[in-house]
Amino acid sequence: MFDTLLDPLIDASHKGFPHASAALRLSQIGAQRWNVLRGDLPLPLAVIRQDRLQHNLAWMQQFAQSRGLGLAPHGKTSMSPQLFRRQLDAGAWGMTFATVTQARIGVAAGTRACLIANQVFADGDLAAIDDLKRTHPGLRVIFWVDSVAQLMLIEGWHQRHPAPLAHEVLLEIGVPGGRTGCRTFDQAMNLAEWLHDSAAVRLVGVACYEGLGASGDTAKDAPTANALMALVQNVARACDAQNLFHGEEVLLTAGGSAIFDLVAPALKLELSRPVTGLLRSGCYVTHDQGSYQRMMSAVSQRTGCGAALEAALEVWAYVQSCPEPGLAILAVGKRDISYDWALPTPLHVNPRGTCELQAAPADWSIIQLNDQHAYLQGIGPEHAALQVGDTVCLGISHPCTTFDKWRWLPLVDGDYNVVDAVATCF
Repeated sequence: MFDTLLDPLIDASHKGFPHASAALRLSQIGAQRWNVLRGDLPLPLAVIRQDRLQHNLAWMQQFAQSRGLGLAPHGKTSMSPQLFRRQLDAGAWGMTFATVTQARIGVAAGTRACLIANQVFADGDLAAIDDLKRTHPGLRVIFWVDSVAQLMLIEGWHQRHPAPLAHEVLLEIGVPGGRTGCRTFDQAMNLAEWLHDSAAVRLVGVACYEGLGASGDTAKDAPTANALMALVQNVARACDAQNLFHGEEVLLTAGGSAIFDLVAPALKLELSRPVTGLLRSGCYVTHDQGSYQRMMSAVSQRTGCGAALEAALEVWAYVQSCPEPGLAILAVGKRDISYDWALPTPLHVNPRGTCELQAAPADWSIIQLNDQHAYLQGIGPEHAALQVGDTVCLGISHPCTTFDKWRWLPLVDGDYNVVDAVATCF
């Protein structure tokens, strides 16, 4: 499984792979000397700019380390074993996942510390975690608990199986009207006592997620994040005072991809035992040209860190029709590019028969997406000059829902030469 994940066979059944090419191992693709602008690969095609990817990996790791924190990137963004390895090689403490299935992919890719930022209670999932830990000595798989009802299901499984291993868990704190997580201090402390007394689990810390209502407006985001983190700290202090934690360290974790800087200071907490604070940002790996770019602008203003992250993920498409003035139809759609947060943004155009990138005019916009078509609107002479066969580069908003539309993505240099590739496991 390990070799198959890290170096899978890619062939023409994979969208974006050259029609006439023989099947290749992922590791062989960079040696083919393909070029996106030259038309060596069929479009539409999602690509990752390698220089920007490397910049983002280093930048986020340094951000965490400079604040005395660890980084456990959320792997659900890319679900790419090759990107997991790059994140781990850059210094990540471990990886975060949303499901046990995702965590199994992460373990196969080499991670030995997994956070599952979700409630786990199904028999099959608990058995799979138990098997992973037995198969990989020293592996940590830590998941969220937010109710006694969930704990009862875990204990039921524990009692039905011979010699089960106790599961490491984090007590999750949530917000009213939000998703999962204890809403109040009293609710959290009642659960913490149950967790401490259970033979099925070991309470090792406290977790939360602050990004659900993030707006990019510091005046709104800061008070909300501060209130949540104050509750997290109060619960952690009380659990520590009552000796409800197990183990030699306490884990505190927060930090999605939107306002991670606002919660980072609260993850440094003085308790009776060492505290390891972990940020769980995931979308930083490729960033975007939309929602996260806007959020990162606010982070930069608050921290003075300049441009910081760089958008590395792009989708290229042909102009397939120019049916009326001011409208061009691109051969790309909802099957190829994210649209859940915002429509794509035109970035560049490459006239047919050239390798000359031209910036997309400011008046260009994608006004609609169908399954396989994008409607590119513009009013200037540049739009009128578009021809069938020209190619357009689109920026995205929300990398997670672009990644999950591709089974592989080439990595390109500044001239759009394909230098490497990654695969996904959605």
